[in-house]
Parts: sequence; C-alpha cells; structure tokens
Amino acid sequence: MDQNRKNRIAQWVYDTGPVLERFHLWLEDVEETAAGPDGISTSPSFVGAALERAFVTSAAVTAIGTYLFGRYGEGRDADKAQLNRIKKHADAVSAYAMSEAIWHLTRNLPENHAVMVSLGEGLMPKAGETPEMGSNPLLGFGRVYARPAVARFLDRCVHRLLNHPTYDWEDFWREVGEARVTVWGAAIDTLENTSRFAKGEPSGPMTVLHLFDQPLQVSTPYEGYVGTLVVPREVVEQAAQRSILLTYRTPRERVLAAIRGAYPDVPPERVHVWTLGGAARIPRIGSLWQQWRDLGVHLVEDGWPVPGGGAAFTDAGTYGPLARVGVYRQDGQRHVFLCDGYAASAEAIQGASLDPILGTHSALAVFSSRFALSWEQEPEIMRLDPESGDFAAAFRRLAGEAFDPALVEPYRESLRAARRAGIPCDRHALTVDDFFPRKKWRVLALAGRILADPYTGEPGVERVGDRTYRVVVRAATRHRLRSVALTLRLRESMEQSRLIFLPLLERFYAGQDYRTRPVKVSDSGRLRNELQTLCSDALDHVGSDGIRVHFERIDDAVMPPDKKALIRQVLTWYKENHPIWFRWLELAD
Repeated sequence: MDQNRKNRIAQWVYDTGPVLERFHLWLEDVEETAAGPDGISTSPSFVGAALERAFVTSAAVTAIGTYLFGRYGEGRDADKAQLNRIKKHADAVSAYAMSEAIWHLTRNLPENHAVMVSLGEGLMPKAGETPEMGSNPLLGFGRVYARPAVARFLDRCVHRLLNHPTYDWEDFWREVGEARVTVWGAAIDTLENTSRFAKGEPSGPMTVLHLFDQPLQVSTPYEGYVGTLVVPREVVEQAAQRSILLTYRTPRERVLAAIRGAYPDVPPERVHVWTLGGAARIPRIGSLWQQWRDLGVHLVEDGWPVPGGGAAFTDAGTYGPLARVGVYRQDGQRHVFLCDGYAASAEAIQGASLDPILGTHSALAVFSSRFALSWEQEPEIMRLDPESGDFAAAFRRLAGEAFDPALVEPYRESLRAARRAGIPCDRHALTVDDFFPRKKWRVLALAGRILADPYTGEPGVERVGDRTYRVVVRAATRHRLRSVALTLRLRESMEQSRLIFLPLLERFYAGQDYRTRPVKVSDSGRLRNELQTLCSDALDHVGSDGIRVHFERIDDAVMPPDKKALIRQVLTWYKENHPIWFRWLELAD
C-alpha cells in the first residue's frame, strides 16, 4: 500500500472515529472518484472536510447495517401482513443506524451548532398500501443532534412548536437567531425503496441524507405528497427568454415545446419521461401519462435499459432517476431524459435540492395524502382555506365528476396539516427555495447504495472478504460531485454485530433479557430515540421535555400485540427502576 493511500485512510479514521467505534468497525480502505465532468474539487462543503467525512461514513454504515441485518429479501414470498412487518424491521434498523451515527458524529460539532431533522419519510402508507401499514419507522421532524446544552435549548423550542398554538416557526427562527445558535436542517430517508429491499429486488434501495446550512421552514411533523416536474435547467432558461414560465401545472404540450425550443434536433420519440407507474396511481396521474403519450413521447417502462446504467423500474423510487435528467447521446443522436409526476415530501425536497448540483429545475406543487383526485386538481384544492364556510362547495366545484362527499373532511384535514406545518400551499409556481427561510442555501447531498443503482451504474454493498464489505456513497455539493467507496470490516462476529446494529427494543423482542443486561444512563436517550423512530404517531409531547406513549394508537397490523405488550413491560420496568433517568417517560392507560 503506497504512502498516500495510508495517509488517506489514516485521515478518514481520525475524522470518523466516533462512528466507527459506535458500530465496532475497522476502516480498511477509501477510494474517491469523480462522479461528474468537473473532477474532484478540493473545496469542502459548508460542514467542513472532517465532518463531511463523518457524514459520508454515517451513510455508508447505515447502508451496510441495513443490508446485513434488515432481513433483505425475506418478504419475497410473504403474505401482506408478514411483508409489512419485514419492511418495518428494515426501516427500524436503517433509521436506528443513521440516528446513532449522527448522534456520535455531532459530538464534534462546533459548540453552538446543531443538526435538526426537518423532514423524514415514513409517517404514512404509500400508494397501494392500506392504512394499517403506516406509520413506518423514521427520523422525522424535530429530532435534534448537538452538544447537550444546545440540544436542550432546541428541544424546548421544538416542544413549543408542537404544543403552543401561539408559538410558530417565525418565533422559533427568531429565538434561534437571538441565541446565536446555528441549526443545520436535514431531510432524511434512511431506506429509500423499502418494498424492493424487503422483496429482494436486485436494485434501487439506498439511504439518503441531505444536510442544509439552515433548517427547512417546516414547523410540525409532516408527510404528504408533492407534484414534481424535473427538466434540464436549459429548458427553463430558454423558455424564459421567450417570456414563457414553466410550472408544474403547465400543460405538457407546452413543456414539450419548451424542450424542442432548447433542443430542436430532439424529436418527441427521443424524449424519455420517467414517472411512477402502477394501477393504484391511475386516479392521480393517469391523465398525465396520457398527455405525454398523445404527444408521441416515450414513457419509461419497467426494464427500460438506462444509458450507462441498469434496468429502470417505476414501482417506486423517485430520487434515483433524477441523476439521469438531462441530455445524453446514443447512437450519435441526442436524447432528453426528464422526470414527472409526484413524490413523497421528503423525497421531493431532497430531489429538488439537487437542482444546483445536477443542472436541473424542479417545478413543485403541493398535493394531499389522498389518491382520489388528479394531478391537475390537487394543487388547486390544496390552495383552499380549510376553515372557510364554503370549503365544501369550493371542493365540489374543483373536484368535478370525481367529487365524493366522503372526501371533504379528509381533504380538509390534509390542508390543516399542511398549514400547521408551514407548507407553502398558496403558490402557483413553487420551487425548493420556498422551503428555506433565507432562500439562498447550501446542501451536502449523500446517497449510500444498499443495492445497485440502475441510474448511475454504482454498485450496492459488496462482500469483499471475511466480515468485510465495500459500500459506495455519492457525495454532492454545488461545487463537487464524487463517489466515495469505503471498505469496512466488522470487528465482532456476525451475531454480535447484529446486536450492535439492532435497536434495544428489537433486541429485547428478539429475546435478550432487559432485566439482567447492564443498564447505562445512555439507555434513556436510546429508548427515547427509538420510540420517536418506531411509533412517532403514538407519542404526545408533554411539558418541557416529556413524552407520553399511547399504545392503543398502534394498529396490531403495524406492531403485533405481543410486541406492544413487551415494549410496555420494558418501559414500565425502566420507569420503576430508574425513575430519574426516565422522568421524561409517561405511559398512557
């Protein structure tokens, strides 16, 4: 091994030691390669070079832990209930690994800095899933990672956001500024494409962490859907020169005209549009598909060979295809690839924040969490006032033939949830800038490949030796796009490593005796973290820092009755035997 390579590994070990030690890992090798045309810039991201390495390692560790201990492929032939439990196990392992990694790396944050999770995916079931399939384990709104004094200050602010109707996001932002605390916001999806992971598909699953130099302007836990149209930036700029504004609601005939205006040599059949597919999505975007088909454009289908990559899939995964948006050449001819349709809120913001990195433009529109109305109707309905006396009449007028009286109250509640969270529902032309208080922002975008990515050609986790695995993380900023391959070796046996990566509650459910296991003060924070990750919709935030757990809110299909009973038993034991450490915990009757 040459000296430069030794020095590189040594530097990474020094900067990422807390994460490696937490998961009992050896760093065997580091490879850095350019993932774009501009090479590897020497300028670090806004977090600094050392912390950037730690965040990259966190994504890598989450990918490896999920791959090894998330029960990959065990749901291939399972019934719906069993598949759902396997998915939730995988989500729990990935969310726990990411949370623990961030907690340990942020011990090295500057004293007045914090990382706050603004958006995380997992609160609600996706298209085609039944209501009992949500909520999924997640890292969601309000999770704070910082040194103790800063974390306590921000936790109090978040509690006020959640519990005090007169304390809003503007109050939070002002109080943070007056305290001279720097908050980095995060949008996290620790296991993108969970269903594909559980079913053992060969490609797609990844862990995605986007870190911003400011928190998103979101004031309560929120997960909904967002309409997304992502095109090359040149298309929007060329249209603007002709006084044409492209928004999400622009008829696709005009979008195609703008594409042809930017690239006159590209006929419709060489325009490739990726959208989510499947029968469950017909009510929402079926007419969108038809608009593109009528224009002679190619709608990407499952198995379509991605140029320079693998086979596309459309059952899930709105983040991955964004890497391909733009112009490419094949057989001497130019083609254009773009993405259309919608995404879950965390994925949509993550994807839109790639715009300055990839040279794309994301036009957004707020959708509800329902799948009864079309992409044309949703943005207009989400602009209604849910407290207006004529809401039902306005909703009926906009819904048209799809109107169903049973939809009025669910849509009203979707609007209320969006407004409570501060989602900008009133904009005709919405972009990612509208989610940031300063409008100008910086991002460190990380994607750890759990399985192969068909859109970039990057491999998933690979076994390269005894308990030794190689994982690729794509790390991107406005000035740098690179792939980092880390080779990590488990220091412990596979069984011991499994316990290291499993949340405490999962370990106790698997049979470990919590009454004989040595108790540490850190168990308090770990269990609090796990409850917020595992069943956030069953928690009430009370007082200044308390949490009340309502087990009756958790559907038996989400968490089996015996598991709920065990977790209640575990929490009761901790509360009774360590009341000072667990004074924050309340169990509802």
